[in-house]
Amino acid sequence: MTAADSVFDTRFTREFGIRHPIVCGGMVAVGRAELIAAVARSGALGFLSALTQETPEGLVREIARTRELTDAPFGVNLTILPTVKPVPYDEYRQAIIESGITIVETAGANPAPHLPAFRAAGVKVIHKAVAIRHAVKAEKLGVDAVSIDGFECAGHPGSDDVPGLVLIPAAARELTIPVIASGGFATGAGLVAALALGADAVNMGTRFVATTEAGVHQNVKDRIVANSELDTQVIFREFNNTARVARNAISEQIAELSARTGATFDDIAHLASGERGRREVLQRGDLDGGLWWAGQAQALVDEVLPVAEVVATIIDDAERLVRKTLPGLVS
Repeated sequence: MTAADSVFDTRFTREFGIRHPIVCGGMVAVGRAELIAAVARSGALGFLSALTQETPEGLVREIARTRELTDAPFGVNLTILPTVKPVPYDEYRQAIIESGITIVETAGANPAPHLPAFRAAGVKVIHKAVAIRHAVKAEKLGVDAVSIDGFECAGHPGSDDVPGLVLIPAAARELTIPVIASGGFATGAGLVAALALGADAVNMGTRFVATTEAGVHQNVKDRIVANSELDTQVIFREFNNTARVARNAISEQIAELSARTGATFDDIAHLASGERGRREVLQRGDLDGGLWWAGQAQALVDEVLPVAEVVATIIDDAERLVRKTLPGLVS
């Protein structure tokens, strides 16, 4: 079945050649071959996380490994952020291009330095933004779509604190390129709501972490199922780097230390280490061993399922709403 055969025919499915208007955005330490191949096979669009691989050569191998698992389209996420150890972004970009990837998701800093090379190679670029002003700038730079993150999302929602119910239609009103709604999505009803608000697809992260194919410890998946919408915490606001994480002993400690007068990031850096979170939480399953990302959508996740079942259920539920439930509300 092609994108044109999908139940939901949107600008996103048509322009990106994807069957369903569902995206699994890049997730560091989670966006690996097994998960992204499963997302691709389901008819959605998944992104390998480039920086999960320690070297550009490692990324080339991960792309090849994903292709061994599926012949459906998938992309690569390139997150551009300041780091203690310099990242060879140009080499990662070249690895993406030479591997024949045709869709890239950029996030973090301004993607402008990378766009000419991607454009010359025929690569479509989706840029993640957390504010309308950033989304408008990205369109002017020439990206092909924008993924707009509401305050509900895991990761870095920015400092404006605007939820998706307002942010999505505001973005759709200002942009002429496809809009992907991100933050708070895990169900068919959410997909229908996003499309009604003017989006062309939804992006899900937390829902895809709680799947059979996600390469994280089972304890993490089970905790997402058990957690409610109250079990996340916003941290790093004092350091102009607002982030939403799963609430645990480490996030509570970081919040306490950060609130002290004169606190600096150095005071909590040892607790906030990404390597610590990946090793202790995602790999070993110690849920209080470090920080780990989770969005408020975890309240909508009821069980750990294979990716194919997650996507099929969302599409089926969304179709049922559109065809049967909603028409009955109109007299």
